Amino acid sequence: MARSSLLSGRSRWCWLLSYALVTMLSFPHPLGDGALDLGLVLSWFSPALLLLGLTGLPPLRAARSAFLASWLAHAGVLHWLYIVTVRYGHAPVAVGLLAPLALAIYIASFSALFAASWAWLRGRGADSPLLAAMLWVVVDHLRSFVFSGFPWATLGYAQHQNRLLLPLVSVTGVYGLSFITTLAGAACAGLMLSGLEGGRPRRRDWLALLAVALLHGFGWSWGSATVATGSREVVRVAAVQANIDQDLKWSPEHVERTFAIYEDLSRRAARQGAELIVWPESAVPAALELDEGAMSRLSRLARVTGAAYLVGAVGVELDREGLRIARYYDSAFPIAASGRVGERYDKSHLVPFGEYVPLRGLLGQQLAAVASGIAPADVSAGEAPRSLEIPLRDRRVKVAVPICYELLFPDLVRRFADDGARMFLAITNDAWYGRTGAPYQFLAMTALRSAETGVWTVRAANTGVSAIIDAEGRVRKQTALFEADFVVADVPLTALEGGRTFYTRYGDVFVWVCWLGLTVAAVSAGIRPSYGATTAVVREMKRGVDD
Repeated sequence: MARSSLLSGRSRWCWLLSYALVTMLSFPHPLGDGALDLGLVLSWFSPALLLLGLTGLPPLRAARSAFLASWLAHAGVLHWLYIVTVRYGHAPVAVGLLAPLALAIYIASFSALFAASWAWLRGRGADSPLLAAMLWVVVDHLRSFVFSGFPWATLGYAQHQNRLLLPLVSVTGVYGLSFITTLAGAACAGLMLSGLEGGRPRRRDWLALLAVALLHGFGWSWGSATVATGSREVVRVAAVQANIDQDLKWSPEHVERTFAIYEDLSRRAARQGAELIVWPESAVPAALELDEGAMSRLSRLARVTGAAYLVGAVGVELDREGLRIARYYDSAFPIAASGRVGERYDKSHLVPFGEYVPLRGLLGQQLAAVASGIAPADVSAGEAPRSLEIPLRDRRVKVAVPICYELLFPDLVRRFADDGARMFLAITNDAWYGRTGAPYQFLAMTALRSAETGVWTVRAANTGVSAIIDAEGRVRKQTALFEADFVVADVPLTALEGGRTFYTRYGDVFVWVCWLGLTVAAVSAGIRPSYGATTAVVREMKRGVDD
């Protein structure tokens, strides 16, 4: 294929549409009773196809092209938003169709930023695979916090099954997986361009592929060396999945049935030796502190089963007079085996348009939060991530309770672990997603949080997937979707001494190294004449000599 053919509009859009399809399929999608998960293979092609499609484009055209391709890709990844808005949010069908397209615009905007930046750098000769990988990480990082952040379907999550690379995220976080995947993809794109244009392969591309191979080997050896480390102290924990339909969850007529299902599953888990039993997010459809009946029922269950509990419910804050509810919280309550209820944790990072409406003064007349069952008004955010202490039968254990959306944010979950948590009790209500790819996509993100921090996770989801995840990010046990069930396992606690990973202690150091490297490269490129301008000058000089 000649260069002119490679850069034709038709060929370019073949690359970009292939990028869109490959990116969409790099994340789990529903297939029968399970999920189709091809990310381990396909994700390597995603950055390569994008870069091939951007070849030769100026920054503005590159941004437009990448935006459209990324918009298509991520609208497919976010297909489950239709179920959230229409099936359970009771919005019109038009809103359901627009929801994934609208949220995909947010993600596609960052793809456009990557493309424009890459085109600008490449126009100045700064187009190494290393630079592409650093730029991808920087853009991923921006997506984790701009406008409160939405890092769903970050490229690194597509590698969640790569056992050779997973040990590295204990230093780099999920961003390291994005970096390595882009490094390989950019190198392959460079080699392919060299072949299509009839030029010699660049040494930097071969070196990048060699580095990727070595990182796989290093990850394998490091994982093998550290797999046996950690505390020998274990707790037998169960995650209960009651499978309560979202339409019935907040129905007063269904409260008794809900309690009965949770109690039955909890008793069965206790008979299998569970000393700590975890119920999902908002498992108790009530303000627990104001509902004496629900509170006494939970306390009695704890005493009868002899197990401690972690229960998701509505938390409240009363006004100064103590007469009215001033604030509602999405909370988790620890209950000792003695029946005593401990200090709750309030979810600190809420879902925009799910649990609250941003800019309510402007948008409140037109929009309402989707998760309206938990409170008649916006849910309030807790102060900060922090660990809880749960009294077990013979000891007290410090745990962290990341609630649902919080699990998307690596630095937030890292702060739980840095606060001394020795186990994650991740609670969520995935009933909103229906039988889509979202529960499996979310499970993959949760697994990365364990790999980053070296902390085991017990994940309790209302309708699934509930799971036991080890400190290496491997799912050891899991339930099926939409079945009343539970998982129980002996969960090792993170060691008190030497148990914290580099990522837990220091956070996104790797990301800031990428920021620094990209800044230096951009400044250096900015003081050089553009590659296109230099080529034009050389061409004119040759013409003068020929004349």
